[in-house]
Amino acid sequence: MITKEKLKKHIENFPEEMSIDELIDRLVFVEKLENRISQSKNGETISDEELKLEMEKWFK
Repeated sequence: MITKEKLKKHIENFPEEMSIDELIDRLVFVEKLENRISQSKNGETISDEELKLEMEKWFK
């Protein structure tokens, strides 16, 4: 979940004009970005080696 304050900071960087669809896309992106930042701060990440092993499974 994103706070109103963080959302305000992101909105300041949005273009002056955009469609509703573009706005929704940007808001979804901001939410995902904030979630990933939070996960990273909480140590909820995987190592490069773990990622490589996972990717190998995808391409078998």
